[in-house]
Amino acid sequence: MAIESPNYPKDQQQPRDARIVSLILQSLGVQDYDPKVVHQLLEFAHRYTSDVFQDALVYAEHANKSDIDLEDIQLAIQGRVNHSFTTPPPKEFLLELAREKNKAPLPLIPEKYGIRLPADKHCLTGINFSIVPDAPPPPRAVVDKPAPVHEPTSETADVTMIQAATPPSQSEAASKRKRHVPEEDDYDI
Repeated sequence: MAIESPNYPKDQQQPRDARIVSLILQSLGVQDYDPKVVHQLLEFAHRYTSDVFQDALVYAEHANKSDIDLEDIQLAIQGRVNHSFTTPPPKEFLLELAREKNKAPLPLIPEKYGIRLPADKHCLTGINFSIVPDAPPPPRAVVDKPAPVHEPTSETADVTMIQAATPPSQSEAASKRKRHVPEEDDYDI
């Protein structure tokens, strides 16, 4: 597929580099492609070669050379290959990974119609705040009853010691800490 452009004469419809990229694509068996692909490949090739030459220049300057030679370019290409590109994993590894993954059957599709969304807590549309926080439980009424007077035995003495050693419950501690202050005292006017 050639790029038709009115800017070029009829015998030369596209620049030489674009024709070379088109011929490379056709030789690889790619027949149908967007014309922008050629421009993207040209841009990639330009950026890659300029980066390789800049790296080769740095290597030549480091070696106190006045010109870039073949070893500098090979070192720059090797540095780019190790840094930019990775080799794909072997086919056997991918097949083994696929076999392992495909051993587990897919879950059954439920007999439910409509859009299937996860629970609200896992959705972006779910409510993740509460306007009114959970109210504390109402305080229990504490009634002071006089303790019956009786002779302490060894069993009742142990129970009284245990009751005296236990700390008060949270609601009792909260009710003792509350201050009864008018609201105006909390704000500076």
